[in-house]
Amino acid sequence: MIETSNRQPKKKPVGIAVRRFWWALTGFMLPIAGGVIVFAMLRESTNANSLTSILPTGTISYMSRVLQEAAPARFGEQPTGDVVNFVVRNNDTLERIFRRFSISLNDLAVIRSLPGVREKLDALRPGELISLTHSDGSLLRLGRRLSETTTLSVTKERAYFESRLIENVIESRLITAHGTIETSLFASGRAAGISSDVILRLANEIFGWDIDFALEIQPKDEFSVVYEQKYRDGIYIGDGKILAAEFVNAGRTYRAVRYDSPEAEISGYFTPDGRSMRKQFLRAPVDFKYISSNFNPRRLHPVLNITRAHQGVDYAAPTGTPIRAAGDGRVALAGVKGGYGKAIILEHGGSVSTLYGHLSRFAKDIRIGVRVNQGDIIGYVGSTGTATASHLHYEYRVNGAHKNPRTIALPDANPIPAAHSLAFQQSSAGWLAELDKASTVVSVFAKSESRN
Repeated sequence: MIETSNRQPKKKPVGIAVRRFWWALTGFMLPIAGGVIVFAMLRESTNANSLTSILPTGTISYMSRVLQEAAPARFGEQPTGDVVNFVVRNNDTLERIFRRFSISLNDLAVIRSLPGVREKLDALRPGELISLTHSDGSLLRLGRRLSETTTLSVTKERAYFESRLIENVIESRLITAHGTIETSLFASGRAAGISSDVILRLANEIFGWDIDFALEIQPKDEFSVVYEQKYRDGIYIGDGKILAAEFVNAGRTYRAVRYDSPEAEISGYFTPDGRSMRKQFLRAPVDFKYISSNFNPRRLHPVLNITRAHQGVDYAAPTGTPIRAAGDGRVALAGVKGGYGKAIILEHGGSVSTLYGHLSRFAKDIRIGVRVNQGDIIGYVGSTGTATASHLHYEYRVNGAHKNPRTIALPDANPIPAAHSLAFQQSSAGWLAELDKASTVVSVFAKSESRN
């Protein structure tokens, strides 16, 4: 007997089958997901300390060196973080600076290991600026200006650092200014928009041998100057060379133009006909407050109370004010000399010698036989010997005879050599034309004002 049944074979529940499928898929995907996570950690982490806990010792430094050379430059975008512009102080090192701002020393070790970076970072100079960008103790960017035109920039890019030398283009702009003295050269210069640096160079580097700016400047004196201003990224960063200048003192006009030969063996300021503005001797070898006693053959001595020739000029100045060599020469005396107290005598050749008396002390390495150049510091103002107050007693002698340092005609330095005469004329013509424009514009304006 064959029996038939209406019952169907048992089927596995659908829910169980689905669950088993997902368990199998999960088991297959877990290793892949783990690999992706580890790769992401290595690529995206910006914390060098976390990398050192994952990678073997030295790997992060090696990665930095390799990727630093291959990575493209991306300095247009600055990293986001806390920015510190730090002025370096005496005895500062990068390690001390990093500690001060709680920045990772491990990051410092990494960037110092980059090719060519260590020597550009270790020798810090007091007064220079170090720029740091950091976040949560991690360095994002370090910048140090190596020169006026070059900046070192070290930037973290993802998990590595890259360094670049950035060339900063310096733009020079030609500036022409004119001023008329009312109270002082400095006040008139500032009113004309000229910086203190340019004013000082006008007095000390150009016209100081012909004009006594402490005693001979008077109201209505005029000056014009053509010079360069320097800009970096459109921002003013300072003044460049003075290219031409004019000074009218007591109705007498002095003009100067700068000339730098292509080979750089000639550099300085000259008159339009090629004579050097620089003289062989300084008029006054010290920055003084006033002249306490002039050259006088019949002066009444303030201490001895007798008539005795004063054969030099006394420049009153605070104790310790630097004294400079009036000209190139050799030290013939550096010691105590009677009423002069501590004194120095320089022999300059051509039978000319100069004496500096009442010094408080001598400059380092000043001794008999040493050669000095014009402008070198040789000693410091004092009141040693027969002196009533702190001052420099300065004498100028020719063949042993005393001459008035303030009025004697000083010999010129070397003029433009004949071989450079044509090049000098061609170079100076443009700058002198700019100088003429300044004087002409001011003159026309002044006439117009007087008519109104």
